[in-house]
Amino acid sequence: MTVSGLTGSPSRCFVRIPVSSSSLLSGRVSNFPQALKPVGKMEVLRLGRWNPQQKNYLIKCAMDASYGDMADQPSAIFPRINVRDPYKRLGISREASEDEIQSARNFLIRQYAGHKPSVDAIESAHDKIIMQKFYERRNPKIDIKKKVREVNQSRAVQAVRSRFQTPSTKFILKTSIAFIVLGVLTVLYPTEEGPTLQVALSLLATVYFIYDRLKTKLRAFLYGAGSFIFSWLLGTFLMVSVIPPILKGPRSFEVTTSLITYLLLWVSSTYLK
Repeated sequence: MTVSGLTGSPSRCFVRIPVSSSSLLSGRVSNFPQALKPVGKMEVLRLGRWNPQQKNYLIKCAMDASYGDMADQPSAIFPRINVRDPYKRLGISREASEDEIQSARNFLIRQYAGHKPSVDAIESAHDKIIMQKFYERRNPKIDIKKKVREVNQSRAVQAVRSRFQTPSTKFILKTSIAFIVLGVLTVLYPTEEGPTLQVALSLLATVYFIYDRLKTKLRAFLYGAGSFIFSWLLGTFLMVSVIPPILKGPRSFEVTTSLITYLLLWVSSTYLK
């Protein structure tokens, strides 16, 4: 076989083969020496006549074989290479597990393996996240919002909240004014026997406001009496064990306990259903 005009490059080669007839082309191409074949896949892109008069054919070969660092196409660059947040750089959330973090790192490394700055940026983000996770395990923080959300979603809190409802603004203002007046009278006019009259008026006000909302005398009396007993006992406990004396005077203990009771009775008479 006669071969002339052979030119080669890492990505393309052109072979000019003079033949006597087109039927002999396949046999001549099959006898192409193995030593001249590049390592890799070879795709014949175009096969046509070089010169119809001389019956020459041009075989244009495009090879995607790899010749070390001599590839024509540049390597892909990681688009988030300059993102500072390591989580955003890897494209994961802050709640991602260690398996998800490792999977994201491996996927990006395989995709941008040909570009060293991209690989370094991916590895740096991965290392920062791993170190942060390790520090959080060594020094756990209390997530206040999460704890509050868990408490609000508990069955006990849900059961308590189901017993309350929000009335109209007008009703809230009416109950607020009534108990504020009782509180002012208790502070300004304490008697030697204590604020007995004001406390009795607070019980009557509670029963009246509950009846005004529920329109049931029995429930109004039971809710009012129960709220009054609970409020007075809780106020006494807080004054004895938790809250130090705030007001001065011979009846400061009774006055402060009455104020705490008024506050709890206001909540009961306004929101209890």
